[in-house]
Amino acid sequence: MTGELPSALAESEAVLIATPTSGLREVLERLRTPRSKQPVIWACKGFEQATGKLPHEVVAEMLGQDAPCGALSGPSFALEVAQGRPTALTLAARDAGFAKRLARELHHPALRVYFSADLAGVEISGAVKNVMAIAAGISDGLGLGLNARAALITRGLAELTRLGVALGGRPETFMGLAGAGDLVLTCTGELSRNRRVGLLLARGESLDAILKQLGHVAEGVVSAPAVEALATEKRVDMPITRAVCAVLFRGTSPRDAVQELLARDPREEA
Repeated sequence: MTGELPSALAESEAVLIATPTSGLREVLERLRTPRSKQPVIWACKGFEQATGKLPHEVVAEMLGQDAPCGALSGPSFALEVAQGRPTALTLAARDAGFAKRLARELHHPALRVYFSADLAGVEISGAVKNVMAIAAGISDGLGLGLNARAALITRGLAELTRLGVALGGRPETFMGLAGAGDLVLTCTGELSRNRRVGLLLARGESLDAILKQLGHVAEGVVSAPAVEALATEKRVDMPITRAVCAVLFRGTSPRDAVQELLARDPREEA
């Protein structure tokens, strides 16, 4: 064990970055040395606030388009992983052979790692599910019930899939661990920071007060405006995302946002 990055790099065969997305660029800058040729894997989910870029775009900018790298994502609260409780994840990279090899190296009895070549789809899933978790927290905080939560998760998955496909992701990715799996966990789990943001918003607390109280990064707050902007750019209908942004940034009350969602005209389920 070492607390010094140069020593850790000298003794490692691969680098796993487990920071908030806001800290990814800084860590990558410290990895940009002639002798740092190890594969890089990141576990952060969301958009970089200053640039609106996904992690794989930040990595390509910092380390180059051909750097051996990939994203580790899926339904995984860090506390349970640290406790050695069974967890299943997806390792995604543009190079399917690289993803398969690194998945095998990370795999162990309590951590089942699948692999995927759909890097963009996996990362979009990780970003959008945090926005939906805020919505789920609002629903639960308002006492809307289990039926409402189930409907929200289902329609949230539809939004996630529509945007992901528009950005080049594979439909099957959004039904897997990084998509539906992580969405369900983050929208229902008591350890979800983003769900907690929604719960506290529903109680009438301000966003600034909530973020100070959390003491941790809630990636959904940063990702929400980036997701909404992408949806507008790609002409993808994402009403739940719009409602979350309205509550977070445009002064709409949680209850009014819910009423606006429920008042929309019926449409074919798709």
